[in-house]
Amino acid sequence: MSKMSIRFYKDKEVRAIWDEDNSKWWFSVIDIVGVLNEQDDYEKNRNYWKYLKTKLKKNGSELVSATNQLKMTASDGKKYKTDVIDSDGVTELAKNFPSNKSSAFLDWFTYSDNSIDGQSKKKAYTLIESDLVEDDDIGTTRALKQIHAYIFGGLYDFAGKIRSQTISKGGFTFCVARYLNDELHKIDGMPENTFDEIVDKYVEMNVAHPFMEGNGRSTRIWLDQIFKKRLGMCVDWSKIPKEDYLNAMRLSPMDSSLIRKLLKGALTDRIDDREIFMKGIDYSYYYESED
Repeated sequence: MSKMSIRFYKDKEVRAIWDEDNSKWWFSVIDIVGVLNEQDDYEKNRNYWKYLKTKLKKNGSELVSATNQLKMTASDGKKYKTDVIDSDGVTELAKNFPSNKSSAFLDWFTYSDNSIDGQSKKKAYTLIESDLVEDDDIGTTRALKQIHAYIFGGLYDFAGKIRSQTISKGGFTFCVARYLNDELHKIDGMPENTFDEIVDKYVEMNVAHPFMEGNGRSTRIWLDQIFKKRLGMCVDWSKIPKEDYLNAMRLSPMDSSLIRKLLKGALTDRIDDREIFMKGIDYSYYYESED
């Protein structure tokens, strides 16, 4: 039960934990109750679940008997036992929830695992167990291409391939395609011995944006690999709010001070901690979501 995950529904967390023996995810009931009620107060959500559980029992629902209890990390960083249900239980709970919002939640829940993002995220989770990138390649374009090909292979026909078209986002044009290979060669030659040098390299790779899609998700993994190799550190992405990160990256081509501050404040030496890695993938994908 060591693979932890966080899903985001309308910017609200839904915690999950992987059951290796039964090959399925268990989801926090309290979190689901919270998003369906649009309520952030933990105690109110817990009390509502107690009320709903009693009601479901009286109605003969099998959902309550299918509920398990597992330890999950709470907002205070400690692990507590909490009620969890599997994906079938999530569907059953939403269907029995006295709210007209449950339909939208179910659409999201079903789509989130079957979309390109959902499929690639499942592959990204397994990166911690792979020897995909050789030590000598870490910090190079070659390594970034390998990461991109791994998580998007079979989903995009351009997985791992440098783009040949010029792209833009939010009014900002990334490196013009005809200059891209030269720019990537320059980035490969940039030093990465200190925190500031690593962030400089990360910012330049973001400006280069070498792929048609999936740049942010693959480049954040690439950045963590450099931090681990050079500094013995990695980023706890859960400490960097989505809007703060996106704003900092928008400013970074002109002023990288904000992204430096955010990254430095989120560094941790827990480089072999599976939960830190899994949460990092979850937050990385959350940064790209449209919710």
